[in-house]
Amino acid sequence: MEYFPAPGRNHLFVPGPTNIPEAVLQAMNRNNEDHRSPAFPALSKSVIEDVKQLFRTQTATSFIFPSSGTGAWESTLTNTLSPGDKIIVPCLGQFAVIWINLMKRLNFDVDVIESEWGEGVNLDILLQKLQADRSHAVKAVCVVHNETSTGVTNDLGLVRKSLDEAGHPALLLVDGVSSVGAIDFRMDEWRVDVALTGSQKALSLPTGLGIVCASPKALEACKHVKSTRGYFDWREYLECYKAGTYWPYTPSVQMLYGLRASLDLILKVEGLENIIARHLRLAEATREAVKAWGLTVSAKKPEWDSAVVTGVVVPPWLDSNDVIKIAWKKYNLSLGVGLGKVAGKLFRIGHLGYMNELQLLGALAGVELSLKDVGYPVVLGSGVAAAQGCLSKQTPLIASRL
Repeated sequence: MEYFPAPGRNHLFVPGPTNIPEAVLQAMNRNNEDHRSPAFPALSKSVIEDVKQLFRTQTATSFIFPSSGTGAWESTLTNTLSPGDKIIVPCLGQFAVIWINLMKRLNFDVDVIESEWGEGVNLDILLQKLQADRSHAVKAVCVVHNETSTGVTNDLGLVRKSLDEAGHPALLLVDGVSSVGAIDFRMDEWRVDVALTGSQKALSLPTGLGIVCASPKALEACKHVKSTRGYFDWREYLECYKAGTYWPYTPSVQMLYGLRASLDLILKVEGLENIIARHLRLAEATREAVKAWGLTVSAKKPEWDSAVVTGVVVPPWLDSNDVIKIAWKKYNLSLGVGLGKVAGKLFRIGHLGYMNELQLLGALAGVELSLKDVGYPVVLGSGVAAAQGCLSKQTPLIASRL
């Protein structure tokens, strides 16, 4: 059979990569140019400075690497810690597992706090470990802010409170890959020492930029740690910042123009507060749909519900991969698979990035059809109606059309 692409467009509802706005695509559609030209530093400086607004920091220094979020992880660890340093890490899902494996390969001493997947950080155990560490052997606490594999968001304010209550000087290092720019993030208020994100999530760009913000305390640690650093060395960036050249090697020119367009949409057009509210609104509507289908979400308590992804737990007799396959094969709908311990037990609806209410309702209709096709006794229209009821009460008028 001759290849025939599906008509219409793919409905991308995974928790990253996300939909790319036309303005960003257009900004990236350009030829290469000389990143050493007299004009290019103006673009460089603007994105390096403005990206800090997503983290809500006025004190941190930002670094933008041509990499994925995994590169930003490695940069964070190797620039703030030495081999053998002790790290406390809550393990709540697949991305915490991957980060922990990287820490071990980099020869850090990793103390893992295990929690049931679907739960948030066990703050009692974290506080006990910090209080017991009277010699301050623990050099960092590393937390995944939003664990997309389980649809759980952690309260970083409470993590900071644990460090303060214990009087512990450990660095607070945060994976904000799927949260920064979509979920309330307060780097300065929570005294996060390093936070990182990736371009393919809330920024609605292609994968390819790892973005790191480092506090003055983290920059001071960078001067003294012994980890081997090369490609991700902050010190080389800082020297280029002083020189006004900004890049120690060739940056991704097209991605930086896309980043500039993305930041403009976020900061100047829609507004960060409105974006955070939109994500909360879409998340609540999705959870109402799940409830109407007679299913449950993977987050064990409402305070852990994520604003950017909802994990939908299927009955034991149903393989969640069957739902995902039929959604893609029949309805051109991309849903997130269950990862690690929850593979086959849940599918994930991503409501992250540049999307609106009607896009979400279309995806929920596609999920209903897919559930019906695999034999789950869903009442067609039930979840869509529940989501509509939620959205009709909360969706504001479009600001530019008032």
